[in-house]
Amino acid sequence: MQDPQVSGGHVPVMLQEVLAALPETKNNGLLVDMTFGGGGYSQAFLEKTPFTVLGLDRDPAAIKRGGALQSLFPSRLKLVETCFSGVAEALVKAGLCSKEQAHAGRVVDAVVMDLGVSSFQLDEADRGFSFMRNGPLDMRMGSSPRTAADIVADSSEDELASIFWAYGEEKAARKIARHLVARRKEQPFTETKQLADAVVEVKPRRYNDRIHPATLVFQALRMVVNDELGEIEKALGQAAKLLKAGGALIVVSFHSLEDRVVKKAFADLADKKSHVNKYRPDENEGADGYLLPFKGVRAPTAAECALNPRARSAKMRVLIRKTERSAA
Repeated sequence: MQDPQVSGGHVPVMLQEVLAALPETKNNGLLVDMTFGGGGYSQAFLEKTPFTVLGLDRDPAAIKRGGALQSLFPSRLKLVETCFSGVAEALVKAGLCSKEQAHAGRVVDAVVMDLGVSSFQLDEADRGFSFMRNGPLDMRMGSSPRTAADIVADSSEDELASIFWAYGEEKAARKIARHLVARRKEQPFTETKQLADAVVEVKPRRYNDRIHPATLVFQALRMVVNDELGEIEKALGQAAKLLKAGGALIVVSFHSLEDRVVKKAFADLADKKSHVNKYRPDENEGADGYLLPFKGVRAPTAAECALNPRARSAKMRVLIRKTERSAA
């Protein structure tokens, strides 16, 4: 069967590793795909596992695209438009649990997050995510109040330099910020090509550069516009709480800033010790903690990287909620 989502060019990264990390489940298992995007992961979950899938995305275009996949699995795929931090409310909205159950947690078997910008968003020039196609300098994944153009127009040189360094790890952050502040006095930055060209004026592309000089600036602006790191931090805590015993939280990230947030959150959660009162079993609800099934990260195979260059920077981390046996 041809994939109605993936046929547009989006290929799910480390799919086999993600599938292998899922817990075993019966027919009533529940999985949350926090980053529905092109639907590649969700389709694989629906075709290869018995899970019911809740697909989430803050991008209304992604939810609309998901209608084709939903028509193939009408009873097993639910779609909700929301940012990461709305995962608990989304479960309730989809009719998969009550408010009380969502608040208490322990209602899902697995949560999967594929971080970063989707291929569909990069391909749509009018979204402003990419300098490869000229379009409005927007970069909003959902209903964020400020666009990238707003940030470039309103931020001071110090603020822009801080954004480019903190969220893009751009070494020329100060020079680029100073140049943009000077240039915007002549003409506001409203299009992606304008911004990319201005960055190149400060940071010319050398013959051996693997990435475009504006890549890190665009990444930084996108992350700030959508509060991506803040949303990831909120989501990880909520997702961990929502896991049933033995449930898995699986995250695939694509650059060091995302992976750093995931690594710290997982380390903090896995460090919490279990406090089981064997004399009062009724007090043990919530006593189990979390564990890391393997040290460090899993990386894609060389074969996958050769077929899909986007996979080269991918890293997968997994967190498991302890069962009574593993907590003992």
